[in-house]
This record gives sequence, C-alpha cells and structure tokens, in this order.
Amino acid sequence: MEPTSDATDHIRKVKSFTDLDAWREGHKFVLMIYKATSDFLKTEQFGLASQIRRAAVSITSNVAEGFSRNSMKEKIQFYSCAIGSLTETQNQLMIARDVGYLATTAFTAAAQQSIIVSKLINGLKKGAMNRQQG
Repeated sequence: MEPTSDATDHIRKVKSFTDLDAWREGHKFVLMIYKATSDFLKTEQFGLASQIRRAAVSITSNVAEGFSRNSMKEKIQFYSCAIGSLTETQNQLMIARDVGYLATTAFTAAAQQSIIVSKLINGLKKGAMNRQQG
C-alpha cells in the first residue's frame, strides 16, 4: 500500500509556478488589491493606486521568476524580492487607509491575506536556503 501523502510526492506535483501555494495566495492578494484600489479617487489612479498595484503584482512576478531559476541562490534572491514587494504593499495599504482612501474592512482583509502570503513566501525561501546548504 502506497502512502497517501508524502513530502516528495508534493514536490513532484509542482510543475509550474501556478502550482505554488505562495503564488496562488499571492494572486488572490493581487486581485484584492485591484478591487480595493478601484474605488480610489480619480486623482489617485495614477498615484498611490498605481503604486500599490505595481508593488502587489511584483510579489507574484518575483515568486514566478524565482520558481523558474535553477540555482538556489537566484531562487532565494527572487523570493527575497517578493517579500520586499509584499512589505512595500503593506506599507502603502496603511497609507491608503490612513488618508481615507481605503475602508477599514478592505484594509483588514488585505492585511490578513498579506500575512498568509508572507508565511508562504518565507517558506519557499527557507526551503531554497535549506537545499542550498544541504
């Protein structure tokens, strides 16, 4: 009888960056950001809204690019950039909330999703670091 779940079995199933939980949850986060920023003032559509969107998109873009790299050093670098973009997005969301562009409920939902994404990307980074060392 074969085991139903094995860590190596999980790794084999990941064939594309879209199979990564970090990318999937990050993509949900990006969609939340687009929805939340669509209600910003027209004057902010090319300002803060645009900047938040670019930072959010950068999260999943860096996860995708890190996934495609063969060296663990490069993977770690791109996953680190994804974490940096996530932190940048979190900061910009706080600004949007504090200046009154983002409702508290939308901020709270995005903040909670950002924590999930952070944990998953940090997991990818730690895994790459462990593979680099061993």
